[in-house]
Amino acid sequence: MAKKSGGFERKSKAASEIPTASMADIAFLLLIFFMVSTTFRREQPRHLAFPKAEATQKMDEKRKNILHLWLEPDGLVYINDRLVPMDLVAETVLPLYRESDRQLLVAIRGDRDVPYRFINAVTEQLRQANAVRVFFHTDLESRVTRARR
Repeated sequence: MAKKSGGFERKSKAASEIPTASMADIAFLLLIFFMVSTTFRREQPRHLAFPKAEATQKMDEKRKNILHLWLEPDGLVYINDRLVPMDLVAETVLPLYRESDRQLLVAIRGDRDVPYRFINAVTEQLRQANAVRVFFHTDLESRVTRARR
């Protein structure tokens, strides 16, 4: 008997499943690619002459609980490398202080030539934000050399 379909039959059918043999290799290569190509943003270096102090105390605090507030001699305020107007410091710090469950430690880092009116304005803004854990960063190099003598 002869076949009515003309004698041609399809030998292979379309695969109904996705091959997963090399899926782990692809995932591993993607993981390596993202690990190598990711850059982590670091704080921008600021060249400031910090004020000297007669006595200092080392603060042992987790890095996530420290808020760096940079104060420039011309009155510019940077909070964690982001420029913030002086009158908005309290509004910026208050939510961060609440999120940290009142564990936030504000490090004021300012040049020794910063006029007192700017320091006073920043501390008033921090007082309005109820940030009571505040310290002023001083010249650590002079403290270390003094301790070695």
